[in-house]
Formats: sequence, structure tokens, C-alpha cells
Amino acid sequence: MSAEISTVVAEQINQGVKILKSGGVVAFPTDTVYGLGCDAFNKQAVDRVCEIKKRSRDIPFPLLLSDINQVTEVAEYVSEVAWILMKRFLPGGLTIILPKAACLPDFLNPKGNTIAIRVPNHKVALALIQSLGGPLIGTSANLTGQPSPVTAQEVKVQLGTRVDLIIDGGRCPGGIESTVIDVTLGMPKILRQGLIKSEEIERVLAKYSQRGDR
Repeated sequence: MSAEISTVVAEQINQGVKILKSGGVVAFPTDTVYGLGCDAFNKQAVDRVCEIKKRSRDIPFPLLLSDINQVTEVAEYVSEVAWILMKRFLPGGLTIILPKAACLPDFLNPKGNTIAIRVPNHKVALALIQSLGGPLIGTSANLTGQPSPVTAQEVKVQLGTRVDLIIDGGRCPGGIESTVIDVTLGMPKILRQGLIKSEEIERVLAKYSQRGDR
């Protein structure tokens, strides 16, 4: 968990929430790298994130939640192994791909029926989500193909004034992106190695398998 939020950062968070609620786009620190976020249910804002990052609209964005219990609001089904992984690694640097709830708008994944979720272990990110009252789009605050920023200055270098606000919460403690794991196709499959090492995940899955063999 990050350090206590300073008065200056708290003021930036309040400003950021107002921007998010009005359909704007905000860059903010997380436990992995700086994120670029907007209200996940505002299509115009989501489209703008794609434009800012110069990213294809066909690639779905992860959702950032403030608590793992909110996952049932965005996932159609949560398997036992998914719950085990979430309870072990979230809040933290693990992004989990789940079956997308039918109530979610199609623009969150234009070509698929899955949704990626994460609960960040960072007070600034959590404060934004909680104050917004719903999930944030949570993608790295970089131009597509460029390094993911770990400081506010690095965000500014890449994105400049294209975002409405950059919340300067200091250097991100993780320094690399989250690990991405898909639990929708039988046994979980790691799609991107990141902050959570594959060995840690394999240990948890091995214990789960052993329990199932009893």
C-alpha cells in the first residue's frame, strides 16, 4: 500500500473525480505503473482514451475496481479458482480475465465476451474509484508501444496536455505492469508476465489442484 495521501495529492484527487464525472480523462499512480483512466461507462471518454494512447478501439481495456466483491457486478461468472487468485493477489498487481457480464456495454470489449479486472493496491487509485462510484478504465498512461511511465513527469513527456489532469503521487512502487491471467478457458493461463511472478501463481494453483484431488 502506498504512503498516506498528502493534502496536495488529496486536492488533485478531488479535482480528478470532478473531471472523471464530467467525462474527462485523468492520469494517476497505481501500485504498478501510472494509469490512464476514465469513467468505464462513458463511451465518449473511453474513445478519447484510445485517441490519447493511439490505440486500436478493438483492443479491450481492463476495469479497475475498489474491492474484489464488486467483481460480481461486471463478470457473468466467477469460478472458484478465480476467487482463489483474487483473494490471494488482490488488491495487487494481477489482472484477471473473466466472462463479461451481459449488462456491460459492448464498447468495453467490442469483439469479445470477456472482461479484465484489477483492484490496485494504491490509495490514490482506490480513492478515485471509490469517489467516482464505479469502475475506471485502467490502462497504462503511455503511447501505445512506448514504455509504461512510473512517474508523473514520464506521463507528461509522453502524453503532454492531451489528458485533463496528471495526479502526481510520486513514483509507482511496482515499476512494471500487472501480470495478466485468463481464467475463462479451463486452467488459468498467464498472458503477460508482470509484477506478480508466475512462480507465485503456480504455487497457489498447485495447492488448489491438490485440494481438488482429495
